[in-house]
Amino acid sequence: MIAFEDAVDCVLQACGRLPAERVALTEALGRVTAGEIRSPVDLPSFDNSAMDGFALCTDGHGIPAGREFAVGGEQVAGDGVRHADRGRACSIMTGARLPDGLDAIVPVEQVDVFERNADARPTRIRLAAAVAPGQHLRRAGEDIAAGALALPAGHWIGANELMLLAGLGLAQVDAVRRPRVALLSTGRELVDDPARPLQPGQIRNSSAPFLAARVPAAGGEVVLRATVPDEPARFAAALEQAAGGGAQLVLSTGAVSMGRFDFIPEVLRSLGAEILFHKVAMRPGKPLLFARLPGGALFFGLPGNPVSSVVGLRFFVEPAMRAMLGLPRERGWRLPLMHDASKKPGFRLHQKARLQLGATGRLGVELLPGQESFRTRPLIDSTVWAALPADREALAAGDIVDVFPLAHEAGVALGPQATGAASP
Repeated sequence: MIAFEDAVDCVLQACGRLPAERVALTEALGRVTAGEIRSPVDLPSFDNSAMDGFALCTDGHGIPAGREFAVGGEQVAGDGVRHADRGRACSIMTGARLPDGLDAIVPVEQVDVFERNADARPTRIRLAAAVAPGQHLRRAGEDIAAGALALPAGHWIGANELMLLAGLGLAQVDAVRRPRVALLSTGRELVDDPARPLQPGQIRNSSAPFLAARVPAAGGEVVLRATVPDEPARFAAALEQAAGGGAQLVLSTGAVSMGRFDFIPEVLRSLGAEILFHKVAMRPGKPLLFARLPGGALFFGLPGNPVSSVVGLRFFVEPAMRAMLGLPRERGWRLPLMHDASKKPGFRLHQKARLQLGATGRLGVELLPGQESFRTRPLIDSTVWAALPADREALAAGDIVDVFPLAHEAGVALGPQATGAASP
């Protein structure tokens, strides 16, 4: 049985970053930048108004309250270049391009309109407040200047990133290729069709929908999803199908423990796979198996209990995917326990948990009831995983433990703090 940290090291040593590919911006959500992206333009691309009001020329000196101006023209969002009379005001709307020759905006709330034309548009105004040079303007390049770094290499592209890249007019980006993943469920007791009535001894296949949802969200691409009975020949054929589909990671659930029908280790050996470790000093998920298949794909044999599969994915498969995507190794947040806890020594314990604010306003972590590996309902109440160290048997309230978000990409979105550069 291998220590948890040594097992993770083994997985990461077997993984290398995948090459880049160019993808449409519309397909870039959940991808990782292959190189840095620099802005091709100023954003905004022109000086524009931050308020509905009137554009004026202050000549860099400001204008006192009480000054009157004739209003000459109107500038709305979408209008092009306007050459303004520097001695007159120009009615302007939020987002509209600043007319040439003018350098400040006075909001409509800070003027008195005392003349209007037949269309009720202002023709003469009086300032109710002083106007400072440059006030209420959005300058060209104020958000990001042309040539400035928009996104660094190895950056997860979420909705915020899409907004920026779309604003820069980028139709395509270079992203790291997604790891191609095959999902194999084993067990003659499994029923995939939720509409099919269960026979005595049968159970619903709950892990497969979870894995099929999590793998794409974590940055991978599912290329095969299959359920096979407890038959070595059928499983070997499924592995061959996964290889034919170009799978770089193969995940299976079940048949890796010590029972008579736990046939996967023997199938792997018969095919010439290299088993890198089998059994990890952790709970849940101790029977986890990691191997390199003959064609080079990496194989993760996850235990069959649903929560064991969840833990195996979160703490072994997702780190592998991070490495293949060029992301840094994940490190947990360091947070205090809200209460005492005990565990069996010698095993790292991954506990369903949630974050809580203590009486002093300090953030801590609460371990939830229902930690057994067959119990999925407590996952709904979980917001994080708490990792209790292998060398501890008893922990007291206030002891610091490693805490991980339920999904690795949630940690990516939280920035350096989520990779251990700082503690909350």
